Amino acid sequence: MSTQPHTFHSSTCNPNPSYVATTTSLLPFNKSHLTSWNRLKHDSIQFNSPKLAHKWMQYQGINNWEGLLDPLDHNLRNEILRYGQFVEAAYRSFDYDVNSPTYSTCRYSKTSLLTNSGMKFHADNYRITKNLRATCGFRLPNWFHDISQLTRVRSSWIGYVAVCTDKNEIARLGRRDVVISLRGTATLLEWLENFRATLTTLPNNIGCGNNNECMVEKGFLSIYVSKTDTCPSLQDMVKEEVRTLIKSYGDEPLSLTITGHSLGAALAILSAYDIATSFRIPPLVTVISFGGPRVVNDKFRSQLEQSGVRILRIVNSDDVITKFPGFVEKSDDVEINKGAHVDLLQRWLRQRVEYMKLVYADVGQELRLSSRESPYVKSGDIATCHDLKTYLHLVECFVSSSSPYVKQTRYYPTQSQLNDVAGPRFGLIFLLLFLFIMLYALQEIDSLQGVLKLQETFVNIISSLIMIA
Repeated sequence: MSTQPHTFHSSTCNPNPSYVATTTSLLPFNKSHLTSWNRLKHDSIQFNSPKLAHKWMQYQGINNWEGLLDPLDHNLRNEILRYGQFVEAAYRSFDYDVNSPTYSTCRYSKTSLLTNSGMKFHADNYRITKNLRATCGFRLPNWFHDISQLTRVRSSWIGYVAVCTDKNEIARLGRRDVVISLRGTATLLEWLENFRATLTTLPNNIGCGNNNECMVEKGFLSIYVSKTDTCPSLQDMVKEEVRTLIKSYGDEPLSLTITGHSLGAALAILSAYDIATSFRIPPLVTVISFGGPRVVNDKFRSQLEQSGVRILRIVNSDDVITKFPGFVEKSDDVEINKGAHVDLLQRWLRQRVEYMKLVYADVGQELRLSSRESPYVKSGDIATCHDLKTYLHLVECFVSSSSPYVKQTRYYPTQSQLNDVAGPRFGLIFLLLFLFIMLYALQEIDSLQGVLKLQETFVNIISSLIMIA
């Protein structure tokens, strides 16, 4: 890799019109992270799986992966790892250097992204057709921009769309595969959006049938639908590109796989539902998500199931992000709460959670893993437990719930290597987020509405920290 890689610049979207590089920043760029990535960079694994053509729809979840998860089917394992590598490529291609004038853009052109990010095998089989950007709708007071110019970066490169073009790979897969790959949180405003933890109703352009009670996490929805004068929303970019690809390849077997990690996993669910309900005859839409947070309420989950979207969530039991935001109310909890013997405090807390719109629902099928049961991962390290490489390591090692993990891993790093690429520690991030959100709320403290807003902010954060603890 060259020391000054080519950086992609969209002709229709100016990423940071008001961003100016500075020699000092709130979150300094750690060049050792890139060094660690380069050291671990490898050509994509050439999965020598047998042809999937005769049952490709089963591996895409048409039957909700029945009989394939426990024990984990070998071919499905390879497919999960393959899609995970597309997300790795998104992470490796993002410009994290806050001192760079190209901060938050893609470091490579569309033609070289997969190769330069170490995914040579995918580069031979897939062609990137679209770069994707996401815009944060969260607004801070103007005086925040004087503290750090990082708050000016509203639109950032978040992933890409790739289509399988190799005839041999198409024959192996049994269809032409379209992949939408989305990275996780990388900018300060994205972190702030993540902590807008209350549920909100869907806008009119994301229909939910006749059900007006469908709700989604406010921050994730904001990132999905927000736009600027120079940059369209992620929603518009995704739907426009899918429309183009359906027009080009709609007369042949076609699948759409949306894969993402963390924030990218949340956006993948919104994108999948939007696509499945926006096109008259959509392709089979599948989500493969890694370490995703909670996204929707139970009403929206019902609509997701009816839409035909298939979702496979890979979850590390020791990853706190998968327990955020809010609370999940199970069906047996609802029955208990209907009884007369519910503790007054418990009933009050439940009412408060419902009032604050923090009751979420898990969606899709779950492949539950545990870094605690792997001898190669330090389960107490929050950052490592959430890291994408940890997830790929656990998938590669997992056998079944009764015999969890093999003793050796062929492709993914050791504990020391995982620590090298773990990225910024979460404690500092949580502290910064807490300070920023409190300061923002205090701007409105001179009114009753401001007091209520501050109260809501505290409850959101406290409830989230309780779940993390």
